[in-house]
Amino acid sequence: MDNETLEYVQRSKYRQNVLKALDGNVLMPKEIAERSSIKSNHISKVLSELKSKGLVECINEEARKGRLYRLTQDGEKIVENLK
Repeated sequence: MDNETLEYVQRSKYRQNVLKALDGNVLMPKEIAERSSIKSNHISKVLSELKSKGLVECINEEARKGRLYRLTQDGEKIVENLK
């Protein structure tokens, strides 16, 4: 995890809130939306951004519905820095 990635997350409340919602949890996008107070139509975009940065991962990619997301090790380090 580098400073550039940390700054990238800090520039967006949405990215911060999604990572905090996933801290210690495995959640579906709907649950992430509820915990982070972000409308569900924004969640998939934020998740794909965070996934491309290697901060979150989908543990059941093959599923069309009910996909589950969790933090990667780098994502966990970012959340620690946000606390």
